[in-house]
Amino acid sequence: MEFAVQVSDLVKKYSTRRGSVTALDKVSFDVEKGEIFGLIGPDGAGKTSLFRLLTTLLLPDGGQAVVNGLDIVRDYRKIRRCVGYMPGRFSLYQDLSVKENLAFFASIFNADIQANYDLIGDIYDQIKPFAGRKAGQLSGGMKQKLALCCALVHRPAVLFLDEPTTGVDAVSRKEFWEMLGRLKLQGIGIVVSTPYMDEAERCDRVALIQKGRILSIDTPAGIRGGFGKPLWAIRSSEMYRLLCDLEADPAVEACYPFGQYHHVVLRAAGSEARLDGLLKDGGYTDTELRVIAPAIEDCFMDLMKTG
Repeated sequence: MEFAVQVSDLVKKYSTRRGSVTALDKVSFDVEKGEIFGLIGPDGAGKTSLFRLLTTLLLPDGGQAVVNGLDIVRDYRKIRRCVGYMPGRFSLYQDLSVKENLAFFASIFNADIQANYDLIGDIYDQIKPFAGRKAGQLSGGMKQKLALCCALVHRPAVLFLDEPTTGVDAVSRKEFWEMLGRLKLQGIGIVVSTPYMDEAERCDRVALIQKGRILSIDTPAGIRGGFGKPLWAIRSSEMYRLLCDLEADPAVEACYPFGQYHHVVLRAAGSEARLDGLLKDGGYTDTELRVIAPAIEDCFMDLMKTG
């Protein structure tokens, strides 16, 4: 088995006026070549710190990490030549055109655009009609495609994408993930963070991360299958009062808003009768109660509570 990334007990701390803050607490995982590996977690979970360590922009305070067979501290110069990185915010030159940005990044890596066109062609062809337009004047989806082209122009062995689809429309998000699916067939290891749970389902494996710690690593199906308890979706015409009643019920282990419903887990092997009785005793109207299959977000909420 060939690995694109190997991380072992990686630690990163920051100094603040109030003392030291641990951004990453002994994080460990591997990413295979030709795999899409997703990092799922809220703001402040440590995702960006991890990306900056693996792309050699920061030094670790403990542990080790190897990218494409190279140590992130000792071989930082070599790593910078063989990885592609899309940070969370658009970071290309706004006053350069699409074509000028691509040519600039190719020159930095001494890369030949035509020689690597098979890798970026299907992406660049979508923005080619705007080749003369300044990058700052592009839409969110077009900026995303240009940034991906610039990250791929030197044919990297590993691609790091920090929340690449945040703020773009649903169609552009779908197109972007279709591109990633084609890229992994080229043997590129892809590490991507995303706040969207539907995108987590498109990863080969995902790591759920919170407060600098990995809570679980598995396939999306494996994480959902590990939930291991009945999950209920419940709603009524008075959702806030219902949430308060659920939180006050000693039989309820967890409850939280989820779209138009509240998701509920009971402490013991509870039944529909317990929740149905709560609805009737509370005089709720326009009610609905049903058992549902857990989504990755439900698993994350459960792991946050127990972890």
